[in-house]
Amino acid sequence: MGALIQLGVFVSLLLCGYVFGRFAERRHYNSICQREDELRHIVVTTERMPEPELMRYRFNLVSGNVVISVDYFKVVAAGLRSLVGGRISSYESLLDRARREALLRMQAQAHEQNAEMVINTRFETSRVSGNAGKGIGSMEVLAYGTALIPPSSAS
Repeated sequence: MGALIQLGVFVSLLLCGYVFGRFAERRHYNSICQREDELRHIVVTTERMPEPELMRYRFNLVSGNVVISVDYFKVVAAGLRSLVGGRISSYESLLDRARREALLRMQAQAHEQNAEMVINTRFETSRVSGNAGKGIGSMEVLAYGTALIPPSSAS
């Protein structure tokens, strides 16, 4: 009887994780797409140095940071996938959302400073916490770069 109850709890948690996780992920992707459209005018590049004609611009460090946690369904799905190997698409979407969100936050900071572009963009990714080292738990992504602010906007 106890094993049946544990199985029921497991299946219930799995189902809740799937339903609410998909809902939260879909809502977050919609928010990301909307903000990407709004901030599309700020060019982001990995080029280390600006073009010579941009050297009169003011330079400022900008960054965006996000921590996104994984839902219970993704932990179970990743655990099952690790038995046979291959891509873990549930974690790939987690990283995709985290990178895009961090980039958007960096672009928003550049926008607040009236920057036209961000050069030398870099990403740092790390695991914040896990299930006693047995799972990803939460991922932190930091995006940073150098904002180029036109002389007319410089204060």
